[in-house]
Amino acid sequence: MGSLGVINSDPEIRKSLEAAFGDGAKTDDYNQQDYDLIFFSDEEEILNFLNYDLPEIVIINFSDPAIPVDGILARIRDNNWFSNFGIVGLYRNEADTETRLLEKHRFINVLTMLDTRQIRSHIRKTIQIIEQNFQIIFQQEFNQSLLNEISGSFTIGNDILAIPLYAGMGTMLLAQRGLIDADKKMPLQLALSELIVNAVEHGNCGITYDEKTAAMDQGLSVVELVTEKCKDPVIRARSVEFVWNIGQESTSFVIRDEGKGFDVRAHLKKIAGQDLMSLHGRGIKMATLYAAELKYNDIGNQVTMTIRHDTQVERGVPLGFVHERVQIVKKGDIILREDEPSDYLYYIVSGAYSVYHNLKKVASLSPRDIFMGEMSFLLNRRRSASVRADGPGKLILLTRKNFVNIIRSYPHYGIFLSKLLARRLVRSNDRNAELLEEIGNSR
Repeated sequence: MGSLGVINSDPEIRKSLEAAFGDGAKTDDYNQQDYDLIFFSDEEEILNFLNYDLPEIVIINFSDPAIPVDGILARIRDNNWFSNFGIVGLYRNEADTETRLLEKHRFINVLTMLDTRQIRSHIRKTIQIIEQNFQIIFQQEFNQSLLNEISGSFTIGNDILAIPLYAGMGTMLLAQRGLIDADKKMPLQLALSELIVNAVEHGNCGITYDEKTAAMDQGLSVVELVTEKCKDPVIRARSVEFVWNIGQESTSFVIRDEGKGFDVRAHLKKIAGQDLMSLHGRGIKMATLYAAELKYNDIGNQVTMTIRHDTQVERGVPLGFVHERVQIVKKGDIILREDEPSDYLYYIVSGAYSVYHNLKKVASLSPRDIFMGEMSFLLNRRRSASVRADGPGKLILLTRKNFVNIIRSYPHYGIFLSKLLARRLVRSNDRNAELLEEIGNSR
């Protein structure tokens, strides 16, 4: 039984959520996990839940007038220490829009927004998708992989309403690592959503420009049009592959469908004079605005969107650290030296750093690693490696005395630190098991 925290006081929405997660709501595809919903509506209880339970997925009713949602989210945003969970937002379509909410809350990890009318049909599936991709989404740990690049992929069915979640997870991969500025998060998420929708709509389902126009004139939505097309078992079986590759300076997103493709040049010419929010060509136009490069393959069933990383993005500073010493560094500065005493550690606000052991580079550090020099600091050992700045950056220096006093003042920081260390240990054990298996198979 998994527990899900729900910030909501609306009895109607509570009823819909309980129905969606009830035994009768299980489907053949999503029956692996039961959920225990825990509802919160009191502000103090909500903050205690977020601060001390340290959840990994939270459902929030953004349209709840009885809960100070904006104030609660502002507390999360201002104290970046507690922003390491994914949010599934609910909203009433007549009161707000997905675009406005994503823009307003771009500084926190909103994975997707669901209209309250979609709760019974999509909330359980949404949570399942997040849990199935948990290791991909929540990669906040102390040390990066020794690999210079991180790659992964999602296989997406022809469900239009689930697409924003996958785009949100793709965007979160960059936001968590401090590779894109918060102002770019929402437009990038929408651009990726539109490109994936195009792959389903025009690629897998083969919906033409004229066919879509005629359907819109008849009052049909894209969702209804795709649903009708997917009555054909051949079309229903198709999927979209959404691949990412996070490099040192840029990230590429590849979206590939199973359709016949299209004449890219002819389509671009047709939509050239249309408005950004037109029913046709919106995905390509939005992607062109925010991508360093947008490239299609020859037949038009694959698009690659390249995003340049922002090198000066700063991580928010936890409240407990705001009065500590700030250290500005420049390229080439030696931050830590191998074999020196470890009576302090750093909180990484911005910058990129290389880790060396015996003069050999063994790892890289960035704001996504949160701390620098924490292991030798906690174990009271001499430094096991040296760290050099790859460029300009900002660090918060935490002496042993100050760090202990901060934990005393903010005891939940200790819980969070323990959780991060536990995650790192689990990942290390998993990696060791994989290596042992590889060695066994090679014999």
